[in-house]
Amino acid sequence: MRLFLMTALAVTLLAANSLLTRAGVLDGTDPVAFAAIRVGAGAIVLALLAAGRGIDLRGRRRWGAASALVIYLMGFSLAYRSLDAGLGALILFATVQLGLFAAGAARGERAGPVRLSGMAMALGGLVWLLAPGGGPWAFGDAALMVAAGLAWAAYSVAGKFEPKPLAGTAGNFILAAGAVLLAAPLWWGADVTLLGWITAAASGAIASGLGYALLFRVLPRMGLATAGVAQLSAPVIAMAGGALLLGEWPTGRALAAASLVLAGIALATIRPRRQPTIRSSGS
Repeated sequence: MRLFLMTALAVTLLAANSLLTRAGVLDGTDPVAFAAIRVGAGAIVLALLAAGRGIDLRGRRRWGAASALVIYLMGFSLAYRSLDAGLGALILFATVQLGLFAAGAARGERAGPVRLSGMAMALGGLVWLLAPGGGPWAFGDAALMVAAGLAWAAYSVAGKFEPKPLAGTAGNFILAAGAVLLAAPLWWGADVTLLGWITAAASGAIASGLGYALLFRVLPRMGLATAGVAQLSAPVIAMAGGALLLGEWPTGRALAAASLVLAGIALATIRPRRQPTIRSSGS
């Protein structure tokens, strides 16, 4: 039960990132500047949380995770120039699930016919959603969200094998913030509204900093495929929040594709029951 509650909270915080980013970008904030504020706020909060226990900044794993984090942050923010909050979350987490499923298979995690069928259904729903005519959004932004999803999948794999979750997450964000700071000439002076500052800081400090630290605590206790499945509940939360808070009601096609994706993921979570072992008594 405790693992379930921790996972539910982490996923809710991840979904909040879509709502906060979309709200900030819609208000006129430059997406790259939003990502910079977000990662900076997250780095500060995580550094404070991990200060007493140490911060891990060393090793190829750390640089690899930080690089994946930067790609995710930039692709995520730029994609919300035209994607609705819920639609972007669906594309992101469907891509994450498929990426983690592939990573789990590569590492030897078993995938029976039911799970394979579920993954095929989810992939079909995602392809249908991204096909021409899927909505009034730019295909390039959808592609950026797919790239962000693949980067997040790589980051989740790093989290699965992270020996010190909080120290590692803090190190990832600090290195990512440093990389973004080096690219300051590309975004410094860009338009940032008051709402953009508030949503970016909240996304970084709360939804990202605390959410990712919590996610890194639960990931080691899950299989890679299961971790991706758990994160797929985020689009449902983001779609509901986008409709209620931002007035972004999904189209019929988007709802149908989303239903197909989520049904496929649900099918992929079904685990075959173990047959009871019948012991024969010796004569």
